Amino acid sequence: MRPDMTAFSETQRQEFLADLHVGVLSVAAGDRPPASVPIWYGYTPGGNILISTGASSRKARLIEQAGAVSLVVQREEPPYQYVVVEGTVVDTTTPTPLNVREDIAIRYLGEDGGRAFVKSLEGQQSVLFTIRPDRWITADFSGEL
Repeated sequence: MRPDMTAFSETQRQEFLADLHVGVLSVAAGDRPPASVPIWYGYTPGGNILISTGASSRKARLIEQAGAVSLVVQREEPPYQYVVVEGTVVDTTTPTPLNVREDIAIRYLGEDGGRAFVKSLEGQQSVLFTIRPDRWITADFSGEL
């Protein structure tokens, strides 16, 4: 580790993951490079990561096949920081419960925008993946400033 870079404590990494970030989800894709996509997610410190997506999407199929994912969240302005979580899918729920879909959408779009977004998806099949964090990689470059 570079001298100006430190790792987050367990509490810091969980709080960082719980903060509002768009994540980048990566999942094995067979004989192709891993599939990586930006994604909204839900997380409460000490809990599991919740990801809701279209049930018939390529992303959903790959997650089901692999049973494990990596999620990267980062701070894109100084001081640069990031958390990488490697996790195992411990539950799959179809369809995603309405309250979970709303919670995740409200997290990113606010109360009115989140509810409107979920309403716009009525009739589309969804799936909820519950992911247990198994390994964490973190970095905090605050020491550079």
